[in-house]
Amino acid sequence: MARQFLSGNEAFAYGVRLASPQVISAYPITPQTIVVEKLSEFVEDGSLKAEFIHVESEHSALSCAMGASSVGARAFTATSSQGLLYMAECLPYAAGGRFPIVMMNANRSTALPWNIYGDQRDSVSQLDSGWIQAYAENAQEALDLALMSFYIAEHKKVSTPFMANLDGFVLTHTYEVVDVPTKKQADEFLPPYITENKMSLEKPKNLGFSAGPDTNTFFKYKEHIGLLNVRNVVGEAEKKFENIFGRKYSGLTENYRTDDADYILITLGSISGLVRETVDKLREQGKKVGMLRIRYMRPFPNEEIAETVRNAKSLGVLEKDISFGNEGTVYTNVNSALKKLGINITSSNYIGGLGGKNISPQEIEEIFEELKQKKTVVRFLGIEVR
Repeated sequence: MARQFLSGNEAFAYGVRLASPQVISAYPITPQTIVVEKLSEFVEDGSLKAEFIHVESEHSALSCAMGASSVGARAFTATSSQGLLYMAECLPYAAGGRFPIVMMNANRSTALPWNIYGDQRDSVSQLDSGWIQAYAENAQEALDLALMSFYIAEHKKVSTPFMANLDGFVLTHTYEVVDVPTKKQADEFLPPYITENKMSLEKPKNLGFSAGPDTNTFFKYKEHIGLLNVRNVVGEAEKKFENIFGRKYSGLTENYRTDDADYILITLGSISGLVRETVDKLREQGKKVGMLRIRYMRPFPNEEIAETVRNAKSLGVLEKDISFGNEGTVYTNVNSALKKLGINITSSNYIGGLGGKNISPQEIEEIFEELKQKKTVVRFLGIEVR
């Protein structure tokens, strides 16, 4: 294992190289570009043996990946923002076809107004597409997630495409020291991709077929079960990962100082680092606060969230997303989890970081202060409503 100074994009690219995909379909878009550029360098210098296909659009990138997966190849692609929305037609095709493609999405605001900076409205808008969705906090997790995503997606009980999300610029373009595993370690962790869900002359089968009202629900149910199975497979993958690499992850969520917390803030992505620091600061002042980080939005961690916040007095959800005319989508999902499991505590929603707007430590401290009032609010950070 070697230590290198890498951006989040570069770290993810190193993780993909360790996974040895056989086909990479690439259409660069800011702030994802560095991932496929780096992978093209790996293919060029011979350190990654793969077919690198530079396609004409994001729609083509995912279509190409589906074609590769349909013949049993390990496939990877990447996108961001409007590119992900251009792919939207293909997302349920990949999920319904049970093609375990891995795709990195560099979270970026969607138009209009046009903006290249990071929020999470692109990926959150696609939660119903049938893909696994995970969110990295830092470059080390990005690299590790790149490797684990293939393990999880390709597991025979899952067979579902995987969208790994990295916050644009805040994570994709910032640098930190990252432990890069050896290829021998990676090969011990990730077996070669073998599947029966492919076109074959020896065992011919129909892929990408139509299904009428009498059978369609059965296929959708199997797709749903595949996503639900992710919970156990994530645990299996992380246990094996820890045994080989020595780094430990916590499943669909991560709890930080929540055991005795009266007030808990729920986060998604790289903002969790700042919230963690703020929790430490407030703890030093004797304030019983904590953080719950959602690592996977699909499958959604209903039980994990409910169990963590069960004894809290109130909670807040801080997210870089808004479902216009309602509230943040993460907040909707959290409240659904609480309702289903009979947890009755006050919850509030804080919308921040849209278009890359900075979220300050002071704003996070103010959120925790507001949670003490145990009143339900849905508000945009930095906007005063008179």
